Amino acid sequence: MTPLPKRKVSSARRDRRRANDFLTPNNLTACSNCGEMCLPHTVCPSCGYYKGREVINVTKKEAKKE
Repeated sequence: MTPLPKRKVSSARRDRRRANDFLTPNNLTACSNCGEMCLPHTVCPSCGYYKGREVINVTKKEAKKE
């Protein structure tokens, strides 16, 4: 015989296990300044602009020379 559960799995436990089945990916929008994809209503991490204004100063990292 194959093993069987001793007790019924409650609906709350079953539904908690299924809670992550319906997660949706984050919406991404194109930055109006540089065109990179970023989260809406946030400062663009690549250029530092938000709503056409520079909010933070982002300096690009220079490649290491060996």
